Amino acid sequence: MKKLINLFNFKQKVDYKIEIMSGLTVALALIPESIAFSFIAGLSPLTGLYASFVMALVTSIFGGRPGMISGATGAVAVVLVSLSLDYGVEYIFAAVILAGILQAAAGLLKLGKLMRLVPHPVIFGFVNGLAIIIFMSQLDQFKDASGAWLTGANLFIISGLVILTMLIIWLLPKLTRAVPASLVAILVVFAIVYFGDITTSTVGDLASIKGGFPPFHIPDFPFTLEAFLVILPYSAIIAGVGLIESLLTLNIVDEITETRGSGNREAIAQGSANILSGFFSGMGGCAMLGQSLINISNGARARLSGIIAAVALLAFIMFGSSIIEQLPMAALTGLMIMVAIGTFEWASLKTLKRMPKSDILVMVLVTLVTIILHNLALAVLVGVIIAALVFAWDNAIRIRARKRIDEQGVKHYEIYGPLFFGSTSVFTDKFDVLNDPEEVIIDFKESRVVDMSAIEALNKLTERYLKIGKTIHLKHLSPDSRRLLKNAEEIIDVNIIEDPNYKVVTD
Repeated sequence: MKKLINLFNFKQKVDYKIEIMSGLTVALALIPESIAFSFIAGLSPLTGLYASFVMALVTSIFGGRPGMISGATGAVAVVLVSLSLDYGVEYIFAAVILAGILQAAAGLLKLGKLMRLVPHPVIFGFVNGLAIIIFMSQLDQFKDASGAWLTGANLFIISGLVILTMLIIWLLPKLTRAVPASLVAILVVFAIVYFGDITTSTVGDLASIKGGFPPFHIPDFPFTLEAFLVILPYSAIIAGVGLIESLLTLNIVDEITETRGSGNREAIAQGSANILSGFFSGMGGCAMLGQSLINISNGARARLSGIIAAVALLAFIMFGSSIIEQLPMAALTGLMIMVAIGTFEWASLKTLKRMPKSDILVMVLVTLVTIILHNLALAVLVGVIIAALVFAWDNAIRIRARKRIDEQGVKHYEIYGPLFFGSTSVFTDKFDVLNDPEEVIIDFKESRVVDMSAIEALNKLTERYLKIGKTIHLKHLSPDSRRLLKNAEEIIDVNIIEDPNYKVVTD
């Protein structure tokens, strides 16, 4: 039992009041977003609400980051649109289950460590883009049913309620942190609208949230290779998008709380949650940065807040729909605008003058791709590729060769910097094969042979020296490098004490 408690991190210190109140606040914030994401995917509102309940509950109990909230997300909804239109909801349930299996497999294979390859400018761009998306999505509340901007009294009412919500969330923590400011703001605005008999849009105007317990349902899906190949691309994209968004959110929450979560454990939990979501009539999802930041900013740090959020959401669906549907959208809009303001990395703007131009390019590009395409996985992938190319270019031009001729007339080339596919041409240009003396020593003590392109460059260089009868010695190469060189036995000086030991990438 003790091992189980330690495994789920239930022994951490828990502030029950903060956890419960924060969980209730998160549950309220989950409702409009879950409904909106259901509409994006062309599904019923309950499909998104059920997904948020299952995702939040499973990941809160088993996930790798206490305090992080998962649910139905726009990133997953966008992927499901065409599948919903062409094949229907049963294929969606099957695709979500398969995506969950892929995510769980990634966690079991410990692929969560790949998030270490995501550079900081990419994270900045991802966070800033997501903050702008959250803010822009709230602007729809200032439009009428036809899509035209509100005017007159309607605009004045919703603007005033939104500003009031934001002021309470901003000012209350300066006075007391006994209760979450966001929950107080929602209740105050609700009371003003209800008792003041103010006409404004409510949650019920989006859709009814009344329902029962998520029904267990095996997807009515033909188990054929043809049907499997239909859902496989969607499942792969859902799995990738979900893991990227979840693990990036985990990293951001880690930084805020100055603790460390487990990426592999989170991947397994996300996968398990999506599998259950598909079987319990949900559209699937992943970690939600906005709701996670609401939870963390309220002071919640334990698993209890996420569990409360999930249970409260289900209770609202089953028993409290008539009350929740009366919540003014202005209160939730003000809350999400404050989340957007808090999410944006304002420090990234302050450091623009000190950041390398390549980092600024990566950050801006990731932000733009996130905003324009709403494709978080693609934005992160583009950022990582560009950052990798910039890194390769920088290292390619940094390779140096210090040259000297000793008393015996032997010429020494002391190489500095990594030798890899990007630096081979610069490396080769350092040598004057025809005019060099009869004996040459190339020392790799301050360098490293990284890949097969580097090995091939060494082979060609040594062939040029040997072809004209000059003696060449290669010093301080790893055993792996020596094995891959064609003329290794003749030209390499072996020093067991000083020679480095590393592997050359061969694929």
